[in-house]
Amino acid sequence: MTLDIAEQLITAAHRHATALEVNVSIAVVDSGGHLVAFQRMDGAEIAGPTLAVDKAYTAVAQSVSTAELAILAAPGGPLFGLHANGNGRYVIFGGGVPLHDGPVIVGGIGVSGASAAEDHDCAHAAKRLFDGQRPAQAGFDEEH
Repeated sequence: MTLDIAEQLITAAHRHATALEVNVSIAVVDSGGHLVAFQRMDGAEIAGPTLAVDKAYTAVAQSVSTAELAILAAPGGPLFGLHANGNGRYVIFGGGVPLHDGPVIVGGIGVSGASAAEDHDCAHAAKRLFDGQRPAQAGFDEEH
């Protein structure tokens, strides 16, 4: 995950949030869950910077979107209690999405500040860009 790609993903999520008329924080992490790029829209809620980063981290660490984890980690689910692990970093509601290059997770995007469904939609707008324009299109380089 390069800084250039991360910035393009943030732009895509930001555009989608603007279209939805919501203010969010957006984070992109690499395959190790380390922050590569971050943006907080003017007026975004105060918890968003932490939650966006942790949603991206969770999506990478668990290899699944945080919206899917909401179901898996619900009471009675196979991952119930997950949110209490990972030193409190695991977020189990929508807005975090892993990014794949084939079968390999190369990073994740996390969005926070609107409803969980809107956060999820903004993250997926960035994922669609990532999935549809790699590696050489739209400025994406081949080393990510």
